[in-house]
Amino acid sequence: MDDFDEEALAEAYNRGLQLEREGDLAAALAAYREALEIDPDDHCGITIRLAAMGRGEAPDKMPDAYVATLFDQHADDFDEILVDRLGYCVPLLLREALRVHAPGPYPRGLDLGCGTGLSGLALSDICEAMTGVDLSERMVEIAFDRGVYADLYTGEAVEFLREFEDEDDSRPTWDLIVATDVFPYLGAIEAMVAGAADRLNAAGVFAFSTETLDEASFAGRRYVLGESRRYAQHPGYVRETLEAHGFTLIAMDEITVRAENGAPVPGHLVLARKG
Repeated sequence: MDDFDEEALAEAYNRGLQLEREGDLAAALAAYREALEIDPDDHCGITIRLAAMGRGEAPDKMPDAYVATLFDQHADDFDEILVDRLGYCVPLLLREALRVHAPGPYPRGLDLGCGTGLSGLALSDICEAMTGVDLSERMVEIAFDRGVYADLYTGEAVEFLREFEDEDDSRPTWDLIVATDVFPYLGAIEAMVAGAADRLNAAGVFAFSTETLDEASFAGRRYVLGESRRYAQHPGYVRETLEAHGFTLIAMDEITVRAENGAPVPGHLVLARKG
């Protein structure tokens, strides 16, 4: 973590949680704002919590510090939670969608938000050399142990797309870029789509998953922060953004992303080709 008083942060944050549970929202808000003053980088995701409570504007993306902390904490039992308990199978759905619509093979692939390597594993037979990137150091360590990536890096996905250079100062490009379960942490997607367009080779494929809600929930907005404190993007917004950055939509298939409190979470699996 960064240089701040972790004990004071924990005390203020936990106090806010307790007050929120007790229904004293005014006092809870004061505690949460105290925690944000201690930790402006927001390792606890307080800005997201406040937005979900209707007590603040949702940021364009979740705080990097929060996402990294969240996944560092859950890395060791991540696969069990996501796959076994929540029924997450997006990497396998992605593999099948590529088989049907854009089978490859792909000499070079980039897995953004690679986590423990579930997508890298699912795509290992169609991608000759896969690079993985994730904000969580612990996730990257587990992905390394899977042995399916040629290279692994710790970093934020959009920043990686914008800035990464090889040791010879060249800017590498890829034939396939995937981002499974990344868009729910983004909100606004323009920077991600622009970065993918910049880093894909001609006719390269960008494949990713989104979460969505019913039309009324968007109320004319491009994306919203749902009750689950994850972002949902309107399908029209996704299409328009892809087109604006030179992509041709190959497929936008309705899928169940995972379960939430026993109910299916709807989303889309999107494949788009550069050019």
